Amino acid sequence: MLSPNLDVSEMFVERQAQRSSMHARHLNEQLVRVLKTIGYDVGFQKGQGQYLFDRDGARYLDLLSGFGVFAIGRNHPALREALKSVLDSNLPNLVQLDVSTLAGVLAERLLEHVPYLDKVFFANSGAETVEAAIKFARGATGRPGIVSCSHSFHGLSYGALSLMDDPNFRSGFEPLLPGCTQIPFNDLAALEQALSSRQVAAFIVEPIQGKGVNMPSDEFLPGAAALCRKYGALFIADEIQTGIGRTGKFLAVEHWNVEPDMVLLAKALSGGHVPVGALLTRKSIFDKIFNQMDRAVVHGSTFAKNDLAMAAGIATLEVIKAEKLVEQAAKRGAELRLALTRMVPGYELLKEVRGKGLMIGIEFGPPKSLRLRASWNVLEAANKGLFCQLITVPLFKEHKILTQVSGHGSHTIKLLPPLVITDDDCRWIEKSFDEVIAGSHKVPGAIWSLGKTLVDNAVRKTA
Repeated sequence: MLSPNLDVSEMFVERQAQRSSMHARHLNEQLVRVLKTIGYDVGFQKGQGQYLFDRDGARYLDLLSGFGVFAIGRNHPALREALKSVLDSNLPNLVQLDVSTLAGVLAERLLEHVPYLDKVFFANSGAETVEAAIKFARGATGRPGIVSCSHSFHGLSYGALSLMDDPNFRSGFEPLLPGCTQIPFNDLAALEQALSSRQVAAFIVEPIQGKGVNMPSDEFLPGAAALCRKYGALFIADEIQTGIGRTGKFLAVEHWNVEPDMVLLAKALSGGHVPVGALLTRKSIFDKIFNQMDRAVVHGSTFAKNDLAMAAGIATLEVIKAEKLVEQAAKRGAELRLALTRMVPGYELLKEVRGKGLMIGIEFGPPKSLRLRASWNVLEAANKGLFCQLITVPLFKEHKILTQVSGHGSHTIKLLPPLVITDDDCRWIEKSFDEVIAGSHKVPGAIWSLGKTLVDNAVRKTA
């Protein structure tokens, strides 16, 4: 019989020393091996705001934020209280043959931020919103084709994966969904050629590509929207990573004054605790899917409008408004990009800093000097994109900063910090990057010794 006093936090403390062995035995052993190889198995014990604390109490600055879900920081008190209030209220959750009050409230508040759209469909994740968008686009237009961009990331379920061209994700899982094609990002001519068949239901695009933090030209998104209207295709903005204030606007498309036919949200909307995704769309599209009573449940998801998820979304929007986090993301992001950009002339390995708000890409590239170029080429021959690990690993071990490379084989490090970071945090970032990048220009040196270790691991893996 289940104990009425089950204390999961006590269970965490009791079993945390076994976390790696449990994962290796019952979950993903390869992930455990990766973390141990690069020294990231520090056993995080606590998260608060923009900080993580390891088993020894050391504090880390989290610039990954759970792939962007912790926009308001970890364990925000307002979010915790909202979730507790749901659990304490015995609400009639997921009746199914009823409609959810909290879903109505969250839909209403989302649409206040996107007034040109009228309807919301809730899902459990970003990938599920992409799946819904594919179905809605085909159902509303009667067309089979879906166009997306090269180097995009839309999720790893079958429909979402079909929109991506990365062989690292696709290999072993094909054939995928037919009718899906990719065009180069920022290529309006290629988009028009794809749309001109008038067999395309929709063009789906990340306003800023998460893999690489690739920026659109000022003409691309407005031009894409115009081409979609011209050829009768729907324009879908995948704002799963860029939305909810990340780029210094509520939606990234606002930077280019574009009004999509669908907007996809998730990640930050969850507050980091309860997964939730939202598809916002026009009434004319929605009504073609749910067009009569016997099709009222033609698409849905059992847990999609659960009260905890809806409360998490409502609380997240409240925190973002009360703490002016959209405005803070714009201000802190501009200052941080400027500080990092000022380093570019001083380091031949550092090529460019780009982004909007607190979505920042720091790109590295081949140096000109012979000694550095030789070391760079050894890394690239072993594993394309390996150089960035010479930056991220010392940032973690020596400066207690958690970052990520922006994709497989990428030379760009992506910063997605919580929107609550402070001026002191930004100085921590600037000083740490400056020191680590400076170290990467010393050959021989400690960082390139790490490079040799990584090369050896890469060679053993392929042997």
